[in-house]
Amino acid sequence: MSELTEIVVVGDDDTGLVARVTSLLFERGCNIEDLDQAVRDGVFRMRLHADAAGMVCKPDTLREDLAALGEDLGVDVRVRFPDERDARRIGLLVTKEEHAPRAVLSACEDGTLDADVAVMAGNRDALEPLAAEFEVPFFDVGDENGSHDEAELLDLLADHDVDCIALARFMRILSPEVVFRYEGRIINVHPSLLPAFPGAEAYRQAVEGGARVAGVTAHYVTTDLDQGPVVAQRGFAVPPRADPDDLKERGQPLESEALVEALRAHLDDALVIRRGRTHVREDVDAAEYDLGGIASPEASVPTPQAE
Repeated sequence: MSELTEIVVVGDDDTGLVARVTSLLFERGCNIEDLDQAVRDGVFRMRLHADAAGMVCKPDTLREDLAALGEDLGVDVRVRFPDERDARRIGLLVTKEEHAPRAVLSACEDGTLDADVAVMAGNRDALEPLAAEFEVPFFDVGDENGSHDEAELLDLLADHDVDCIALARFMRILSPEVVFRYEGRIINVHPSLLPAFPGAEAYRQAVEGGARVAGVTAHYVTTDLDQGPVVAQRGFAVPPRADPDDLKERGQPLESEALVEALRAHLDDALVIRRGRTHVREDVDAAEYDLGGIASPEASVPTPQAE
């Protein structure tokens, strides 16, 4: 797939979309190797990979022709040629919590991640000082209630030529309009060992559910909340009488660790997704990546003292 041109079409569902796009590619001498499509909440998505080695036009011409076709059809068409798919530009989405975005920014700065954070966007402006500290442009895309403007967000991601997206405790759900455009390139960190305790207040859910082991998960984002393929997990023992704040204190450093390691594996092109599960590629040494583990007992949250 790394040698093929990737074309993603997203927009309102309508008849004839697939035929029009594939016909144009055939006319330009492109051979389609792989195609899949889906519809969610009335939003159509098609992603295809084509061999453009025998293309009878220039790459810029193909991109312009597909953009013109997309405008005619009322859909968005994005093209990524093989030499463009090596981009290492992260879009970092944040809300208020600093630990996870700081870890990603620091990992890019010290070389742990072979990438740059091209832009930070938040549904609040709380982390604008953090972006300034790392000299990364910051944009507040939220309203007074913290609801984000997805049209503005998509424009920012496109303007900054983002290759992948990290949800560093971004406390909002992305719609298919965003997910479909960056499918397989959005990684979220969630404060539980998914599939257990999805959704909000995961640490509280773990305490109230009587969990003996809690943890965190970095996973690919899909249109189903907290159900995307798992990339990295970290677990830890839940001490007796621990409350949600105790779990949060123990879990936050692991959230940062899991998110950075998941991004590292993704950026290194070390992962494949088969049947909804993430695997390390057969030609990659899995030992190079720490994608799962249980924290040592001495690193767990201190047991609260009895009264």
